[in-house]
Amino acid sequence: MANRGEIACRILRACREAGHPSVAICASNDAGSMFTEMADQVVLLNGETIAETYLDQEQIIQAAKDTGATAIHPGFGFLSERAEFANAVQSAGLTWIGPSALAIEKMGDKMTARQTMRAAGVPVIPGEEVEEVDETKALDALREASTRVGYPLLLKASSGGGGKGMRAVHDPADFDQAAAGARREAVTAFGDGRIYIERLLSGSKHIEIQVLADQHGRTIHLGERECSVQRRHQKVFEEAPGPTMNPELREAMGQAAVAAAEAVNYVGAGTVEFLLAPSGEFFFLEMNTRIQVEHPVTEMVTGVDIVREQLRIADGEPMSCGDLMLRGHAIEVRLYAEDAANGFLPSIGPLAVFRPPEGPGIRLDTGVREGDDVTPNYDPMLAKLIVWAPSRHEALQKMRRALDEFVVLGTTTNIEFLRDLCDASPVVNGSTTTTTIDELWPNGWNPPAAPLLEEAALLAAASAETLGLHRHQTNGVAASTNNGPVSPFTTVQRRFP
Repeated sequence: MANRGEIACRILRACREAGHPSVAICASNDAGSMFTEMADQVVLLNGETIAETYLDQEQIIQAAKDTGATAIHPGFGFLSERAEFANAVQSAGLTWIGPSALAIEKMGDKMTARQTMRAAGVPVIPGEEVEEVDETKALDALREASTRVGYPLLLKASSGGGGKGMRAVHDPADFDQAAAGARREAVTAFGDGRIYIERLLSGSKHIEIQVLADQHGRTIHLGERECSVQRRHQKVFEEAPGPTMNPELREAMGQAAVAAAEAVNYVGAGTVEFLLAPSGEFFFLEMNTRIQVEHPVTEMVTGVDIVREQLRIADGEPMSCGDLMLRGHAIEVRLYAEDAANGFLPSIGPLAVFRPPEGPGIRLDTGVREGDDVTPNYDPMLAKLIVWAPSRHEALQKMRRALDEFVVLGTTTNIEFLRDLCDASPVVNGSTTTTTIDELWPNGWNPPAAPLLEEAALLAAASAETLGLHRHQTNGVAASTNNGPVSPFTTVQRRFP
């Protein structure tokens, strides 16, 4: 398992169910973490930083060899979309649980992906690719292309992701500064300053199609997920099926996704992302050549264990999926240790109390538990909360209830922000777009003005004392962290019947 945290836990469980012995790798600051206790063997990596541990390809491959492992699963993030790592794994005689290095390379370079999709007949967002690497010539070529593409437009890094190297431009007078800034950021983040231009499609939805392809020539799609609700190009709220989709549009987008996968001889699980314009037209955005953070909502409505299918496919077996039918509605939100009222800054501290909700139709994918510490070493996502119900209305009600019952004490989380999001009219009526959060809170989100329920807070604090977790506090005041004092009542639900 060449990863850590929540996704490592998810994959290690799938390995256990499939009867595959597993090996976890970990950095010293992850020793004793939840995922390390789920593996049959653990290899402690040399080094301290991410570059020295989870990004050290040679050390990871050597760990696999030393323990007798025969395959490597990269999860998501880290090395999951590095073609050179996939090549290195296979050159070492190990099975790579993912698509070929060539498919990763073709889809990882956004300009190459656009050209490949055009050739396959998959609609792409109107725009132009500029291959020029010389900065002066590239900026000249981009400026000329901008006049042909038209405004507003979007500048995007060819090797980009996560919003890095991306700039929206509404006025030609701002173009040169935006293009230079996008190039600088792309060079810093990816070592590749190539930028291309797309038409900026306002009021669009972000729809992605889950695909599976085995080594026997079969490629299928598992329907769509809507991931329009985003903050700084990072997804926050995901659901399946899309609330505004119909069978005809689903089939058209699904077939386009299958064509995209077949165009690069794809094998394994992948996701093809589209923008759905208000006109009903859809356009290819990119393909993620790995398991997605939001894969659970697809699993909940299809009954397909996507990670288990990855293992089957990598082992040379045909996928087990037969005819699929979407059942009910699933929603996922991402629970972060962050201060949503303070620009969503990451928050550190102890998980003195970590009490997830329970009940039918509730799933929690996490890599932490009560008593763990949130540190600045890694991404601050604590968990993915997923709910399922027969209808979208019932699923949204279940998510509200689940967030109301989710108690985390010791560090600041985005639970109340997520709870407010569930009440926002665009979410309730399914009219969300990629700009919904900015439109709802143009000046930033502020917590509700409802008074803190002291009785509930005291009960939660008393529960923490009972559990012996008061080691994080002194005389009833939470211990200090690098962010200053942490309130023992960080997350107390304010919406009781």
